Formats: sequence, structure tokens, C-alpha cells
Amino acid sequence: MSAVGAQRRLSPAAITALKGERPIVSLTAYTTPIARLLDPHCDLLLVGDSLGMVLYGLDSTVGVTMEMMIAHGQAVMRGAKKSCVIVDLPFGSYQESREQAFRNAARILKETGCDGVKLEGGEEMAETVVFLTSRGIPVFGHVGLMPQQVNTTGGYRSLGRSDKEAAKIRRDARAITEAGAFAIVIEGTVEPLAREITETIAIPTIGIGASPACDGQVLVSDDMLGLFNDFKPRFVKHFAELAPTVSKAAEDYAREVKERRFPGPEHTFQVKK
Repeated sequence: MSAVGAQRRLSPAAITALKGERPIVSLTAYTTPIARLLDPHCDLLLVGDSLGMVLYGLDSTVGVTMEMMIAHGQAVMRGAKKSCVIVDLPFGSYQESREQAFRNAARILKETGCDGVKLEGGEEMAETVVFLTSRGIPVFGHVGLMPQQVNTTGGYRSLGRSDKEAAKIRRDARAITEAGAFAIVIEGTVEPLAREITETIAIPTIGIGASPACDGQVLVSDDMLGLFNDFKPRFVKHFAELAPTVSKAAEDYAREVKERRFPGPEHTFQVKK
């Protein structure tokens, strides 16, 4: 296909323009095959640092590295044709300074070809967001529950129940909006507060454990597909139950191998006579 006829992915600016037009559909993606399956149905694919827990079995996202994010960002880019692709900046890759954040964000954009980066933080990260966006790096914000800060915030819990927490999240959302982010994730935040923020800031809010009134929604694709039966947060809905299907397929395969029923003649290569 010629460059003229090739389909262009949605840009961060196009995502911003969807606020007030229609809900924005987003899911995480970590591999090429999954990106290909999700891409036709999504506006935004997020290569989240949640891959550390989902794919690598880590206890949190803190151990995720730049190399992991770049490798999976490259994989998703091979499968995405229409969705805006955003890659998380992992813990420790941007908090030290604006310059550190720029170096690592630029590296991710250069080595993956993605459309922008996501970082966690509110008022304390606003100056960094200004620094990045003014130098050509689209930034997706993230406020409310921030998994990279779970060690200092008392674990995974919903936030915004107290006046103090709610005021901080409001300030964070406003600061990141004014700093130039094209959209913002609101995670693990009580519904009325997420609704209020959505109504008062100029950029799209993407909710996860937040409010149906958010401008869009995001889920970890493995959660959405029901690949984990041992852990289901309140905000997750299984749109499929693939864990039993995968387990049953493995059981059937193991039985047929042990009984020498697989492979059959149709699965082998014979010498032509």
C-alpha cells in the first residue's frame, strides 16, 4: 500500500478532540497479536507498565525497566494500524529531573515509533509535563491512584474519600491539564470526584475504577478477557472468561499427547512416493 493510501493512526490531538463528542475506548496491549486483535475496536492502546505484573509476575510496577517498555512498545506498534499508541514511562525514568524525563521519553518515541508517553503524578510533575510538551513530546497524564507510588500511599485503595484527598486530586488534574497533557487517566477515585473533574477540565479523562461519566474508559486487556480468576477488582468486568478455556485446551492437549493421539497423520510431513 502506498504512503498516500495507508491508514493513519489516531494522533494525541485527535484523542483530545473526542472530548464531548463520544466516549473514548482504550485497552492495554503488550504484544503484536493482541494489538492486532484490539486495534480495530480501540481509539487508544496503552502499553502500560502493568505488563510487569501481568506478563512478568512482579508484585508491582516498580520493577519495570525502560528496556521492557521499549520491547513491548515495539511489539504493539507492529500490530497497531489505527489506534493511538501510548507507552508508559516506568518508575525511576522521569521523576529525577525534567532532563531525565525528556531523554527517556525521546528514547521511547524514537525506538518504538509510538505516539506519546504516559507518566504518573500531579502538581509535582506539572513542570516536567510542560518541559516535555513544549519540546514535542505528547504526554498522557495519570492522577488519583498511582501504582508507581503504591509503596508510599498505603497500597491499592480508592482515593478521594476525604476532603484532603479530593482537593489534592483536583489540584493534580488541573495542574497536569494546564501543563499541556493531551488526556489524563483517573484511577481508583471515588465516582463523584471523577465525574466532577471530567466536567471541569478541558482534556479527556480516561477512567479506570473512576466514573462512567469519564470521557473514556481503559482496562487491562487480560482482566477484560478473564484471563485471571484469582483476582478481580471491583472496577473490572470480564467480557470473556478465557482462563477456563485456556486451561481446558492445555488439559486436552496433554491428554492427547500422553495417549499418542496427537500429532496425527494430518499433522506430520510424509515422504512423497
